[in-house]
Amino acid sequence: MRVEGFPRLVVSLFLGRIASQMLTVAFVLFVLARYQSPQLAGAATFLLIFPGLLLSPIAGALLDRYGKARLITVDYIVVATTFFLIAGLSAGHRLPPALLLAICVAASLTGPLSAAGARSIFPTLVPGHLWERANALDSSSHVLASVIGAPLAGVLVAFTGPEWALAATASLFALAGVAVVGVRDPGPRERGAGVLEEAWSGLLYVLRNRTLAGLALTFFAFGVGWGCLVIAVPVLLLGRLHQGPATVGYVWGAVGAAGFVSTLIVGRLRTRGRERQLMVGSILAIAVGMAALPLANSVAVVAAALIVVALVETPFDIAFLTLRQRRTDPGRFGRAFAVSVSLNIVGGPVGSAIAGPLIGWSLNGALWVAIACTAAAAIFPILVIPAGDELPASAVQQH
Repeated sequence: MRVEGFPRLVVSLFLGRIASQMLTVAFVLFVLARYQSPQLAGAATFLLIFPGLLLSPIAGALLDRYGKARLITVDYIVVATTFFLIAGLSAGHRLPPALLLAICVAASLTGPLSAAGARSIFPTLVPGHLWERANALDSSSHVLASVIGAPLAGVLVAFTGPEWALAATASLFALAGVAVVGVRDPGPRERGAGVLEEAWSGLLYVLRNRTLAGLALTFFAFGVGWGCLVIAVPVLLLGRLHQGPATVGYVWGAVGAAGFVSTLIVGRLRTRGRERQLMVGSILAIAVGMAALPLANSVAVVAAALIVVALVETPFDIAFLTLRQRRTDPGRFGRAFAVSVSLNIVGGPVGSAIAGPLIGWSLNGALWVAIACTAAAAIFPILVIPAGDELPASAVQQH
């Protein structure tokens, strides 16, 4: 926290992540409350993320050219504006499903700027020997945001209505955008070619880097499973177990609290040379924890299963983030991370999109698909990701 610019960045990302966690809960509950359709909830969640992922190579080129902090601000302000719009139109009963989906597409377009900007600015601000601790703090802020954001969203939806919950979420995004203004990005600027040429080179770099490609495959399968849960767990709690919106928030908050405790313990572990093994073990343990969900007959069982998932997920998160930083050329952090982050998270919206039809067929079927996809993710770290460094010796030395 004594690294120049790092505290302000952490504050901004923390506020943004609280808003993101609120959005994860409030938006699904909003769609379920106003349209009574898990299928629309899945489609809207998909469009809230996926279209922007297609633009991630261009976003990466912009991050390397113009600085990451200012573009993080741009995304937060765009997201805040769009969700104020959704809340206002819904309150005035002027938000048909087609318009909702169109606004979700618009909100997604700048998403890679903050997602990749945050990940790529960390290793430029923080010395390499502190990367594990910085990533642990990053992961801690994410799970602590779950402790605050998810319950807060559930309570706001329950007591003030989903529109007010979305408006509060938009306000936090705006504050996060203001907080990061003025943070200096010390990373190198790459302006030798046009934006499209740089975007193409960043895409090729990721696809040709076996580590980044392997991480993308790993996180895609993992993300499909988690994306299914984002829709299936609220349906499980609201439908089968007859709970209210606040309970959904409390359960996700408990998951965040468990993850925070786990991160404090795991964050000090050295991961170099053990990243692949940590990821595989963690993924398999997550799948085992998820396996209790289709059998759950009470809120306590659902909460306990997800808390176990949160406790065993932290080694995967920290090993994943640190390995990606170690095996990426520092001069390509913006472009590589924009493409890599987008490839990594594309599984989430895909999982959410397929969850709606699956739930219409069988809620348990959707949960078992989530478990199977998560377990399948353990294949790729061993089969695809190489054991040694892929960077040239000079780049490893610079790390």
